[in-house]
Amino acid sequence: MRKILITNDDGIDSDGIVRLAKAATEFGEVWVVAPDSQRSAMSHSVTLRHSIKAWEADFPVPGGHAFACDGTPADCVRIGVLNIVPGKPDHVFSGINYGYNVATDLQYSATAGAAFEAAFQRIHAIAFSEDACERHEVTDRYLKEIIAELIDKPLAINQIWNANFPGCRVEECKGILRDRVVSTEEFYKDRYIETRVSEGTISYMVEGIRNYDATGGTDLKAILDNYISVGIATNIS
Repeated sequence: MRKILITNDDGIDSDGIVRLAKAATEFGEVWVVAPDSQRSAMSHSVTLRHSIKAWEADFPVPGGHAFACDGTPADCVRIGVLNIVPGKPDHVFSGINYGYNVATDLQYSATAGAAFEAAFQRIHAIAFSEDACERHEVTDRYLKEIIAELIDKPLAINQIWNANFPGCRVEECKGILRDRVVSTEEFYKDRYIETRVSEGTISYMVEGIRNYDATGGTDLKAILDNYISVGIATNIS
């Protein structure tokens, strides 16, 4: 039986990882190693200067094995692959992230970073993300179909499958667009709001402005047009 390691960057208690783990049980033996709390935008960072801890955690998916970890999402994959899952997993699923991971935002994504760590460990990896809203019906309708399609599709070294689901209603979803390239356009155009804290000290808070313009054939254009975006992302760093 396949062994599937599941992680995320929203924390082990997030709704998305539970839904992904439930779907994954139809494809193999599920192992969850995920952060104990929110770790978004940590990219591919790993812990080197101090130890990390992992412990068995309650998880609402019968038959699985679940561990919380106080490290980064990439740490979770590393200890999952190298120490926790017996004989190493066959696949790593990362997500389902609360918020798209497309375009230039992909470089900051810890969802993608965890999947890239799996790729570095020579483990087949898929990253799953959806719109940051409370409507999950497109994801839940197509999730197993996407898993079934991608789980045996080969990848080159340092590549991952990256799937993003729009937050529209099922009847508004136009279908699946495959072979989407990662857009070089900004998904969010960032700026920082300044607040003077004291003499000589200023606080900076990021504020992102959504970009609703994208080039055809890209992941960003697909989700803006209410398609599911599926494509390969490559880590060249």
